[in-house]
Amino acid sequence: MAKWAFLIFLILLVGCQSRENFQGTVMTDPQPAPDFLLQDQFGNPFRLSDVRGKVVLLFFGYTWCPDVCPATLATWRQVWEKLPQGKDDVKFVYVTVDPERDTPERLRDHLQVFNEKFIGLTGSREQLEKVYQDYHIFVDKNIDPQNPDRYTVAHTSRMFVIDHRGILRLSFSFGTPAETIVHDLNILLSEIQ
Repeated sequence: MAKWAFLIFLILLVGCQSRENFQGTVMTDPQPAPDFLLQDQFGNPFRLSDVRGKVVLLFFGYTWCPDVCPATLATWRQVWEKLPQGKDDVKFVYVTVDPERDTPERLRDHLQVFNEKFIGLTGSREQLEKVYQDYHIFVDKNIDPQNPDRYTVAHTSRMFVIDHRGILRLSFSFGTPAETIVHDLNILLSEIQ
């Protein structure tokens, strides 16, 4: 009898460990993700807490970005395609770091190129500054002195993952393969069941 009890204990132990076998960067002290209220690409209000119960991939970028942002959106598209189940339980949320140019219409047109289900968010500079501060996002506009209308925005390139309870659980560095992200999303999706 003791032999069976030990075997069951080992099976449960291995099962518990495999649930937490994340490949992304695990938050050492997971905290509730700061809530915010912004405007989506259709002009509707979007509150982060309204998607509680879903897993959220959160990224800060801009539509005029020449490299990191379109590459991240392309990775998101691959993640979406590789998630055979659970797509409805994952929200892809893209917050602009360039509200002067990223109007709701511009966000809508840009995101549709990658996936019409992706959520693009903008707001006033004051609203966005609060969100950047809450998520420790670096944003620095680099203006061309010869042409002030032409500029790039240096910004944090990490992707954040918020679980279905609204807890900030993971992050991924730029260039993380879609397969790695899908692996970790599947672990978090299994927690919803």
